[in-house]
Amino acid sequence: MGFEITIRLPEWMDEYLEWGRPYATVEDRMRFAIELARQNTARGTGGPFGAAIFETETGALVAAGVNLVVPMRNSVLHAEIVAFMVGEQRLGSYTLAGDGRAAHELVTSCDPCAMCLGATLWSGVKRVICGADREDAGAIHFDEGPVFPESYAYLAERGIEIVRGIMRDEARQVLAAYARTRGTIYNG
Repeated sequence: MGFEITIRLPEWMDEYLEWGRPYATVEDRMRFAIELARQNTARGTGGPFGAAIFETETGALVAAGVNLVVPMRNSVLHAEIVAFMVGEQRLGSYTLAGDGRAAHELVTSCDPCAMCLGATLWSGVKRVICGADREDAGAIHFDEGPVFPESYAYLAERGIEIVRGIMRDEARQVLAAYARTRGTIYNG
């Protein structure tokens, strides 16, 4: 007998997801990821993290994810992981690279934790754009795990560009709002 795991994105995301819509600039893409995190917090559907995958060249929206750890009772359902899963499902592939596909980038409202950074290596994205940093997440008691300068260097050596601190203040405000509402800190 098999066991099935079903992951459902919050219903409110339907009003934000326009597959293929182009987001012209890095700031537009980050604004979208931060808004996902903000809505997830404000609506009480998960943690204060949002992520999206775009085609690097065109800015077309390929996938989006929000943190679903608490509502889905699953420690791996971070926004980045959910975005990777949605993107791979939409493309019908275990990778976002290869087979003549456009290059993809992950835009995330906060620096990825150790798990998400590791998954980035195998996801096929060629660039990661981050908003808030791990110190911002740590300030509200989230533990981002063993991420070191060498972790970023490892990804860079494999052709994955990391861009940090894009719209950091805006992203940090979502974390602060989550802390004010006393949202669950599930790994601190």
